[in-house]
Amino acid sequence: MRETDTSTGTGTGRGRDVLVIGAGIAGLAAAHRLLDTDPDARVTVLESSDRVGGKLRAGEIAGARVDLGAESMLARRPEAVGLAREVGLADRLQPPSTATASIWTRGELRPMPKGHVMGVPGTADALAGVLSDEGLARIEQDATLPPTEIGDDVAVGEYVAARLGREVVDRLVEPLLGGVYAGDAYRISLRSAVPQLFEEARRHPTLMEAVRAIQSRAAANQQLGPVFMGIEGGVGTLPDAVADAVRAKGGTILHGVRATALGARGAEHAWRVDTESGRTFEADQVIVALPAAPAASLLRTASPMASQELRGIEYASMALITLAYRRADAGLPEGSGFLVPPVDGHTIKAATFASHKWGWIADENPDLLVVRTSVGRYGDEKDLDRDDADLTGIGRHDLREATGLTAAPVAAHVTRWQDGLPQYPVGHAARIARIREHLAPLPGLAVCGAAYDGVGIPACIASARAAVDELRGDLSTREELKANPVQSLHGGAGE
Repeated sequence: MRETDTSTGTGTGRGRDVLVIGAGIAGLAAAHRLLDTDPDARVTVLESSDRVGGKLRAGEIAGARVDLGAESMLARRPEAVGLAREVGLADRLQPPSTATASIWTRGELRPMPKGHVMGVPGTADALAGVLSDEGLARIEQDATLPPTEIGDDVAVGEYVAARLGREVVDRLVEPLLGGVYAGDAYRISLRSAVPQLFEEARRHPTLMEAVRAIQSRAAANQQLGPVFMGIEGGVGTLPDAVADAVRAKGGTILHGVRATALGARGAEHAWRVDTESGRTFEADQVIVALPAAPAASLLRTASPMASQELRGIEYASMALITLAYRRADAGLPEGSGFLVPPVDGHTIKAATFASHKWGWIADENPDLLVVRTSVGRYGDEKDLDRDDADLTGIGRHDLREATGLTAAPVAAHVTRWQDGLPQYPVGHAARIARIREHLAPLPGLAVCGAAYDGVGIPACIASARAAVDELRGDLSTREELKANPVQSLHGGAGE
């Protein structure tokens, strides 16, 4: 990477330079693919913080290793599990010990229904026990309603409620989508959040026929193996492993370097990046792997229109409350945890019984019981203003109400994710298309990350790989991602 002294305008180094801005999983995956596809490239990653990983973070509580961010990866897509294997984590990949989860609704924990697509059932029977008799009867009206015009996009909640009734949305779709996006089902885009259902709903006269078509195709494909995968030691260990692989391939990762401006160089190198500290970098190609707001700020000169569109992407904030109990003092129901519909009026939105869900946590800490709860969603973030002690009390209160757990934890840890999850409202896909149209005339510049192609780990990696291939003039990866988008699913409870 060519670095210029701004006082003299001189620089050192020659060759093809590529700059990746942001060392979250998308930026790291981009750097890794750059070095895989072009070993002669000189790749430098700029990261403003003192660590890599973004929203993936490993930590510990009461001596137990845990995830303090995302805890599982969709395994039915190859991107995340494949990258983990490539960077030497194959022997640490582990599926959940249990895939049984619950819904805390209508006053009790009820088994998570099966036979649905993100909460949308193929038959009314699939939601028996979660919905009231009136709610189940309303589902049957889908068969007699005239087809609903979807157009270019529609809100998941609005469409599903019109076909099947609000109870389906409020009791199941909302908590499932909320676990992925921390968002509002009545705002979230069907096209962007549940793309397979969006396509099938345009082909079938009823919603449940569309769901059954998806289920039939999945059965025909005979997908085997776990739906989700974790990593011994935590999914938060993946970024460090990718970073180590990037360095081993000759890449450089610089910490504490905040990029503040991006402009055309117009000489030997195509791009110039200024930083908060006054250091300036020049590169032939730049990949911006930042959340929408800092990406918008960085691109304000290079592409004012793309910057403006990026500023329109909103984010939700949340907090994870991790609790450790003495196993001898605490008992929990079987299963991986539970989801909480907002309509029931509770504060937490989900709980994960981490020691039940991940065998490696139980094996390493046989005397502890680790539980995660989450608080906060788009439009309902008032509780995040509370201090850590209050949030811990909220988590304990709702756990007691749901499960009867009265024991005092031996340790508690609150992790706050300010602006942690981008929102995908109606029209999100069109916005992203406009951003890429604005960037298309700028050779050697690409963007990737959770704001664009999906919020899950596989989606971020797929977005990064498509960005790298675009810089090489190969659009096939982008076209494949458009044809087969990564649908972010909920990993059972407390994702």
